[in-house]
Amino acid sequence: MISWINGELVESWQTNQKFFVLINCQGLGYEIQILESFFLKLKTNHISNKNITLWIKHIKKEDSDLLFGFTSKDQKNFFIEILSIRGVGSQIGMGILNKFSISEVLNAIKTQNKKLICSVPGIGIKMSDRLILELKTKFKVEIQVEEEKRQDEFKIKNLEINKMIDDLQLTLQSLNYKTKEINTILPILIKEVDLLAKKENNLSFENLLILAMNHLDQDSSNLAR
Repeated sequence: MISWINGELVESWQTNQKFFVLINCQGLGYEIQILESFFLKLKTNHISNKNITLWIKHIKKEDSDLLFGFTSKDQKNFFIEILSIRGVGSQIGMGILNKFSISEVLNAIKTQNKKLICSVPGIGIKMSDRLILELKTKFKVEIQVEEEKRQDEFKIKNLEINKMIDDLQLTLQSLNYKTKEINTILPILIKEVDLLAKKENNLSFENLLILAMNHLDQDSSNLAR
């Protein structure tokens, strides 16, 4: 079983929607199917006769041995998980990773975006349902981590201000502002608060509330025009 390979890139080529490299490793030539993004990188940077390293998924069939190469272990592991789903073959797996990043696929699974999944050649409605259902189970932890990362983007390191932001959301909801409206202005508000916190030693909750309401009322006025 080949886990990864390091060798000299001899050539790269495209056959229909498949992308390949030939790697010379200790006198043996290994033909490996790769992702389009890596193929384009090789072509754009005119990389040849240089050593490259790929993480390999080796698929052994009755009449052939197929090698699939990835630039990261995460890509390889994700590809393996996709192949474990009934009815999903290697080309479907490569098609998914050719079209989307891992985080984009995880987000599509989380939001049950069947249209996005179906945009991959070879995937129909039934297969997209199966992919979303099974991958959601397999990547439950990863989806949760991705969600936490996104939430962290809207956090300020100052714990006191974070508490203000949490209280602010509850206060705005009690004032009958819609959750969607509040979430829309939060990223803008937090950037402004971060700047204000650096300029002012004492940022009051009242000032924060006024700032938020001004943004919300301004957005409402713009929509009314």
